[in-house]
Amino acid sequence: MENKRATREAYGKALVELGAEYHNLIVMDADLSGSTKSGEFAKVYPDRFFNVGIAEQNLYGIAAGLALSGKVVCASTFAIFATGRAFEIIRNSIGYTGANVKVCATHAGITVGEDGASHQTFEDIALMRTIPGMTVVNPCDGVSAEKLIRQVVAMDGPAYVRLGRAAVPDFYSDNDELELGKGKVLRPGRDLTIIASGIMVAEAMKAALVLQEESVDARVIDLHTIKPLDEELIIKAAKETGRIVTAEEHSIIGGLGSAVSELLSRECPVKIAMVGQQDTFGESGQPEELKAKYGMDASAIVLAAKYVY
Repeated sequence: MENKRATREAYGKALVELGAEYHNLIVMDADLSGSTKSGEFAKVYPDRFFNVGIAEQNLYGIAAGLALSGKVVCASTFAIFATGRAFEIIRNSIGYTGANVKVCATHAGITVGEDGASHQTFEDIALMRTIPGMTVVNPCDGVSAEKLIRQVVAMDGPAYVRLGRAAVPDFYSDNDELELGKGKVLRPGRDLTIIASGIMVAEAMKAALVLQEESVDARVIDLHTIKPLDEELIIKAAKETGRIVTAEEHSIIGGLGSAVSELLSRECPVKIAMVGQQDTFGESGQPEELKAKYGMDASAIVLAAKYVY
């Protein structure tokens, strides 16, 4: 856990490697390639990189056209602009047509920090998971980001990959196996299960250690793929531990917590608590302070665990 990097940095690295393997790979951006790290690809493969300027709807419309012409396209901008400003284009031109476009959006959630409420999107996963056929992925660290992005590029069809601004610790090693659509148990436990995604995986692991000191044995699952959901793993955890806490850097409305609740209310009703943005906007500030204020840290997970326990 000593190695720390942002998942957007892992994305930039993966793009360069994938460029050598996929000669039909096109990378696009909306004038934020330095921040999204898609600019790393541009340095090596300038003929296959297109910056469309501050025009996100055009970005995804052009990406759809290229994909439907036989290309694999990774198109990036900040999450608020991708899923918010360009939603209708993503829905109709990419989702409806099944275009092979990977919407790789960075700077999601409260850890955008100083950029403030206008840029802190808590709605993106909810929006993307409503689109039929859209795979939704939220890696927790740099290693998983690289591995999952590789699989996203290899699969046929549209995908949304949520990437962060801030550096996060690596939980995985290069030897660990990860599979799209399959969650990963990072810590066994019998008393309750914490299901987390993205940066909240690190907070879940911290919370599990605190709970252990209080004689509560918490299982931790990294649910990196929110759609398609690993229903078998979630139901198994609910049956074995009887209590679930979800943790996400996203609104509790429509995201990971909603997806898990929708499944368990149908298949295995248990007590559930959701940790995430509580139907509010954010504000400008230091990421760690914002996480604490808005209840997206280890302390919030501990409190939620005590509620279900």
